[in-house]
Amino acid sequence: MKKLLSVVVLITIAGFTSWQNRVELLVWAAPKLLKITQPVAANRPITWPKGPASATVASAERPPNIVLIVTDDMGFNDISLYNGGAGDGTLQTPSIDALAQQGVTFTNGYAANAVCAPSRASIMTGRYSTRFGFEYTPFFKTGVTIFDWMNQTDPAKIPLFIDTENAKTMKPMGELGLPSSEITIAELLQQQGYYTAHIGKWHLGSVGDMVAINQGFNDSLELKGSLYFPEGHPDAVNAIVSNDRIDRMVWATGRYAASFNATGAEGEQFAPKGYVTDYYTDQAVKVIENNRNRPFFLYLAHWGIHNPLQASREDYDALAHIKDHRQRVYSAMIRAVDRSVRKVSQALEDNGLSDNTLIILTSDNGGAGYIGLPNINKPYRGWKLNHFEGGTHVPFMAKWPAQISPNSSMAAPIHHNDIFSTIAAASGVQVPQDRTIDGIDLLPYIRGEMTDAPHKTLFWRVGHQQTVLHEGWKLIRADQSHLPQPAAQAKWLFNLAVDPTEQNNLVADNGSKVAQLEALLAAHNAEQAAPRWPSVINAPQLIDKTSNEPFEEGDEFIYWPN
Repeated sequence: MKKLLSVVVLITIAGFTSWQNRVELLVWAAPKLLKITQPVAANRPITWPKGPASATVASAERPPNIVLIVTDDMGFNDISLYNGGAGDGTLQTPSIDALAQQGVTFTNGYAANAVCAPSRASIMTGRYSTRFGFEYTPFFKTGVTIFDWMNQTDPAKIPLFIDTENAKTMKPMGELGLPSSEITIAELLQQQGYYTAHIGKWHLGSVGDMVAINQGFNDSLELKGSLYFPEGHPDAVNAIVSNDRIDRMVWATGRYAASFNATGAEGEQFAPKGYVTDYYTDQAVKVIENNRNRPFFLYLAHWGIHNPLQASREDYDALAHIKDHRQRVYSAMIRAVDRSVRKVSQALEDNGLSDNTLIILTSDNGGAGYIGLPNINKPYRGWKLNHFEGGTHVPFMAKWPAQISPNSSMAAPIHHNDIFSTIAAASGVQVPQDRTIDGIDLLPYIRGEMTDAPHKTLFWRVGHQQTVLHEGWKLIRADQSHLPQPAAQAKWLFNLAVDPTEQNNLVADNGSKVAQLEALLAAHNAEQAAPRWPSVINAPQLIDKTSNEPFEEGDEFIYWPN
């Protein structure tokens, strides 16, 4: 009945002849429809399992606890350690900075993808997600409809292409996820006797064998909505990005919801308690306290700082020196994530676990251009959704006092795939021998026992947008021949050793280098699986401007397929 209601509403809206009216009605109707078809119950207290009441083995003699913190859409310039903090340089992130200063900072740490879900699939498996067909971010059919209608309402100067035929064949978004045949780091640790807990974003499937509790986690408190506060909450300070399609879609479909150990059944969703970043942090602290006497793996996957831009009033008021409202809301959201790192670190210290806990912090991809803040990935070009450094060169650090010397630094390129292998090595777990594991154990490199680079070559692929980084040379290519007037530049070649911010495209004068890198890409592609679901959108991305700035003749752009 609820599914039928959704279909009726969409058909009714589609009957309006004005595309503008269709969009306005859909934006108005979507939240109301979600309340009916996917109701959210009142908050439910979480009862986290407790380990032994007392320790039989001292913490220092046990396998290390593992805390993996993954932020969402955090730009390289969003933390003060690297480049000044939150774009304008006025926000400090002392707790995140301290994590790196007490351990190791990776100055050339790379996300597995320029968009969230494939990166998370690689983090969990230690493999390029394209090896098992997880090539595109799961997308919902209504989103395709919204983009299609918006495109007809206000066509972009650079065409946006939507494959409505492929969209018809798509499964529901919750069925697009990580196949159960893959082995996650949580499964390895669980088999080793670890208690494993997931908190926050999952985005790797929400039904059947794909849910977190069927992928190696004993317990999972999962993000189920995109709002940080309920709609109209008095403590919320919002910044809506005018006329941005992605931001508009996120607000239109946003809910304030979570689930605990969900399997995809109706009625499992309930409201969090308070600001979402703080809510997940408080739950993470409870996991640490309850399991202080046994090894545990805590995967804290924050929604912060993904849009919608929504801060707590307390954090917003603390940054009165930032005059731009949108910048201030965004910075306040980062302040909440920094506070989370402080609370988690303090909980480890208070429970005598700090010395023998490996903490890794990174972001799933770079900062997004569609929030309209120009400096979040500074000094790098590009954004989330493209393979320029701004999309993949992310904050990346680790701390383990028992094994990593403070103020360590590593300049060689590393990758999200390495998280799997490093955690496995730290905990004494053997990685699977029946499949290719692309990650490398970073500990010998951090300690200086290995002096060569962990990776000679790294790859990124999402449909036709494909990239290879080999011994400092980086090739980005995209098939843009479908354009009415094909883009003059569909390939970019950079020597990052001398041009780390990708200012000088060397394609024209380096045909042999391009051929070498394309041969590496071809060999890599031959090993990858076919996508598990089709691409439904081909969206242009400005490289040097936010998506809120006007396109002008000569601006470089690249297409993102998903």
